[in-house]
Amino acid sequence: MPIGLGAVSLASLLIVSGSVSSFVSDESWTYEAPNKWADVSPSYEACRAGDMQSPIDLAYTNAVANVDMSLNYNKNPLNVLNNGHTIQANFLNGSSITSGERAFALVQVHFHTPSEHLISGKSYPLVAHFVHVSQDGALAVVGVMFDEGHANAELQKIIDAAPKEKAEARTLPNVMLDPNKLLPDEVSVFRYMGSLTTPPCSEGVNWHVVEKSAEASAEQIKAFADIMGNNARPIMPLNNRLLVKPE
Repeated sequence: MPIGLGAVSLASLLIVSGSVSSFVSDESWTYEAPNKWADVSPSYEACRAGDMQSPIDLAYTNAVANVDMSLNYNKNPLNVLNNGHTIQANFLNGSSITSGERAFALVQVHFHTPSEHLISGKSYPLVAHFVHVSQDGALAVVGVMFDEGHANAELQKIIDAAPKEKAEARTLPNVMLDPNKLLPDEVSVFRYMGSLTTPPCSEGVNWHVVEKSAEASAEQIKAFADIMGNNARPIMPLNNRLLVKPE
């Protein structure tokens, strides 16, 4: 069942990787010195002191189960921005996931080159992070890895519209983006509790990383990398967390 954002506070949406409805970017931190993020602001202390940080290597699983997650994604007029850290496409009400019995509305998807999470030590050249929020402000992210292969037509829409430099969001009303077409055919996920992978590195994020990768062409991967550069946070320790691997 899709959920709307009416009951979600705007503050919960203004995460550093981008905003649902406005242009948000903090230029005081960079990917050149991720170990210094906590020195930038006291509000970023979790980047250094947190013990449930993301990303991680999805190798040392301690449980096996088919996570109960369902997706209900719908087409949306393409709304895209470059916030100086990533390329992001925003979504209106109507798309959601359900994880367990909890619903989260899809608010945006953004990209990293290379992937931030590893799967048993393997890095992928591109990852999409689908960011969702529940009515009480909790965050859930679905990570989809892209390996080099066939071109993805839906991904190309984002590339064609993406500003090459930092720019506010703009809507292309005649271009519809279907998030379903950014997913692999099979969506089984690793599941764990983690954090935002950018400052303020807030914890309590419900992570779902899809085991199977989607495909993008070498040219598409290069197009994202040319705009964003290396915008992947290094791997963080798992510590004493439950990490569920799909059966």
